[in-house]
Amino acid sequence: MVKARHAHLDCSPGCAVEAAISLIDGKWKCVALWHLQEKGVVRFNELMRLIPGVTQRTLTNQLREMEADGLIDRVVYPQVPPRVEYSLSDRGRTFLPILRALSAWGEANMDLFRRSSRTRPDTDPRAVAPHRLTPS
Repeated sequence: MVKARHAHLDCSPGCAVEAAISLIDGKWKCVALWHLQEKGVVRFNELMRLIPGVTQRTLTNQLREMEADGLIDRVVYPQVPPRVEYSLSDRGRTFLPILRALSAWGEANMDLFRRSSRTRPDTDPRAVAPHRLTPS
């Protein structure tokens, strides 16, 4: 089930940041957007393979939210079995400079991830393949 979002924004300082974050607040949304910008058009199962650790339900919900928010386009081809393809929308492409800056910041601060994962016994950095958010 897709969560209710964008209920209200009070337009206080920080309101625009809150609005922007509300569009990308899912754990896997930015990763999915990254893969869409790299690949162009991607089918659901390919996205599942590209994002180890995401569940089918979570990916489905986050793709639905991004489609509803106009960040991605979804095309369903009427065939058996149905073929569904995802791509960045025009609005989604406007987010790419921010996503690239986020990637650069993440690369520059990767030591924080490594350090925090060593201090948490429930997190083994080898358990899930890391996402390299640098363009190929």
